[in-house]
Amino acid sequence: MAIRQLSAETINRIAAGEVVERPASVVKELVENALDAGAREIEIVTAAGGLSLIRVTDDGIGMHADDLSLCVERHATSKLDSDDLLAIRTLGFRGEALPSIGAIAHLSIASRPRGARDALEIIVDRGAKQPIKPAALNPGTRIEVRELFSATPARLKFLKSERSENLAVSETVKRLAMAHPAVGFSLTMGERVGLRLPQTSDTADGMLQRLGRIMGAEFLRDAVPVSGERDGISVRGFAGLPTLHRPDAALQFLFVNGRPVRDKLVLGAVRAAYGDLVPRGRHPLLALFVEVDPSEVDVNVHPAKVEVRFQNSATVRSLLIGALRHAIEAAGFRASAQGGARTLETLASSASARQPAPYPTPRPWSPAPAGLAEPHQAPLDGLDTPTANSGAHDDDEPASPSPTHFPLGAARAQLHETYIVAQTETSVVIVDQHAAHERLVYERLKRMLANGGIARQGLLIPAVIEVGEDEALALDEKAGELAELGVVLERFGPGAVAVREVPALLGTTSVDGLVKDLAADLMAEGTATPLRDRLEAVASRMACHGSVRAGRRLTAAEMNALLRDMEATPFSGQCNHGRPTYVELKLGDIERLFGRK
Repeated sequence: MAIRQLSAETINRIAAGEVVERPASVVKELVENALDAGAREIEIVTAAGGLSLIRVTDDGIGMHADDLSLCVERHATSKLDSDDLLAIRTLGFRGEALPSIGAIAHLSIASRPRGARDALEIIVDRGAKQPIKPAALNPGTRIEVRELFSATPARLKFLKSERSENLAVSETVKRLAMAHPAVGFSLTMGERVGLRLPQTSDTADGMLQRLGRIMGAEFLRDAVPVSGERDGISVRGFAGLPTLHRPDAALQFLFVNGRPVRDKLVLGAVRAAYGDLVPRGRHPLLALFVEVDPSEVDVNVHPAKVEVRFQNSATVRSLLIGALRHAIEAAGFRASAQGGARTLETLASSASARQPAPYPTPRPWSPAPAGLAEPHQAPLDGLDTPTANSGAHDDDEPASPSPTHFPLGAARAQLHETYIVAQTETSVVIVDQHAAHERLVYERLKRMLANGGIARQGLLIPAVIEVGEDEALALDEKAGELAELGVVLERFGPGAVAVREVPALLGTTSVDGLVKDLAADLMAEGTATPLRDRLEAVASRMACHGSVRAGRRLTAAEMNALLRDMEATPFSGQCNHGRPTYVELKLGDIERLFGRK
């Protein structure tokens, strides 16, 4: 077959196959054009999932007649000052979007430049360009796309339901709106207003307000600011507390020079930054905005401009990890506010579902009601009287500061030998004593590892542990690295090891259980995996054995000491497995639960 030159219409339709994947692709291109035109308000209207109508109206700079005629020509763009593809400072630059859309749909573009008296309109109907004519329009640009894919009906078979296409459009608009808080957005899909975002300031507060409108009120309450800079690359944004997470990464967003992108780099950086702070299989919420010199990033690696390639990806990854880690650490012991909210919701739903029960027959008073201490145990010293005098006092005697002013308050009780109940000035705090102490021990072990090793204490009599032959071999192979973790052991006959020293921080922990768990971890990971690469995971296992167990009665001093230690320790809002260590119930919410407000 002889080689022939393709027609302009065929070329545009082929290009449309790359640029226009679905209606959301059209919305993305048109909204990006509006943003590049300096719009402050953008209105998007769709019908039938975007197949019958997509209309984008903006108040940007508009176009004169010559620009209006040229904008629907292939590879015509106002986004590049020169042919230097390393100096791209706009969202669009290829000059393919409008001619590609016009090749497969009915496209009309009306525009009126700022300061001009009249508006003009051009129509491209499935590749056929019509003459420019007068139109009625306020300053700005209005683009309408009707009967999308009518020139390529085969593409319609690959589209999803109207609901799915509407969802894709909504997600596209949300991503662009997140990166441009100073621009107002409205999205109407059919008869329903899907999104209305007023303009906010282009400050950190404005950004957070815009993110909260899109990512939800929980994120707004539990987000911490992220910022960092290195080698001319900067990052800012917000990340959720480790106890705020979801089963997928749908609410993890990365923007590069204002462009929403999908990049595996950010997923790896997030996993490295959050580490063991988030349960396995769960994903934190965040939105990060990276600013980098355009010459240091290639945005021309994907026709739809959804991927980028950094010249120095290692620096970007290191910057993201460091900035995220610093932000999470600065949050200290904070846990997500959703824990307390969900607790109150559970209490409210349980109370409404419970039917009134008849009064039970009175029984003689027992000194040890169910769930409290056994009779032979000593009472909790100091918890049967207030920790601070709430009544009047002598003017000559200085008032003692109330311990309730501490962030986690003053311990008031211990329930089921597992949960510490504390009172602050405005809330009630419930702490899981084992989970909290496990995190504290873990953080101490990590600090010791970072400072050269974990202090050890010798056992008066070596503990001989039978673990099985394969497990004993695995432990013996890693004996040197285990010693750095404070566990000194050696082979002791078939299938057994003798433990001579253990970490001093763990006290009188169960050596038998600790060593068997370490052996199980080694077998699960494989002996070929260097233990040094997973020291923190092993330290986490050791911390679990060295922490205060559920079921242990604590004194008032011990409970308050635990609360103060939590307040001083980063990441103590979640245990080593990513679960919250405490929930806080606001007094106002409790009062509403009981109908006081």
